[in-house]
Amino acid sequence: MSAAQSRKPWPMKWIVLAIVAFIIPYTYLELHFRKPGPAYRPYEDTRNRINNARLLSAGFQRVTLNAERPAEPGRLGLASAAPAVSAAAPGGLPAELGGALIDQPLLPVSIDSVTTAATVASAQAYAIQFTCTLPDNKEQLADAHLYHREGVLFLVPSFEKLDGGLLARTRESTVLVTVPAATLRPGSYTVTVIGGRASRRWTLQVH
Repeated sequence: MSAAQSRKPWPMKWIVLAIVAFIIPYTYLELHFRKPGPAYRPYEDTRNRINNARLLSAGFQRVTLNAERPAEPGRLGLASAAPAVSAAAPGGLPAELGGALIDQPLLPVSIDSVTTAATVASAQAYAIQFTCTLPDNKEQLADAHLYHREGVLFLVPSFEKLDGGLLARTRESTVLVTVPAATLRPGSYTVTVIGGRASRRWTLQVH
């Protein structure tokens, strides 16, 4: 009988011990030397840098807003501040802003109403609630950004298509966005929430 045929396989316990002996130091090194923060995504990061450069070239600054669908629409707590009075405004992105964006957002068809304050302190967060109509019931809220330039603010909500055959219950949606504290300097601003065909606009005083 040859040596190859007489060789016995390793006992299973030694195989398990070898695997454990490898996993423990590997896990330690991975956790110890891993850089904090999100993983590097070359394609997305490059697009973001290009998009930011184009916005700055056009004179815009962009702020990512916290956007959500409120559990109790309409209850914004404006008892201590005068409510803003919004008026209808043309729909669609302004030409200079739209031309600076690499990816065009999926806008609601129209912004139907706005609930917010007419004044806010610079050191306070600024909440804006609005209702909008979507083209169909196959979209859901994705995110919202604020673009500002020389006393003009554009609030741009973006929606995304639902996966598969999922459908929203209605074409109407209520969205609550919050501008972080200290984002806006004291002064007077014209604010517009952008819809595809119809927007809403009002004046904001920051003090």
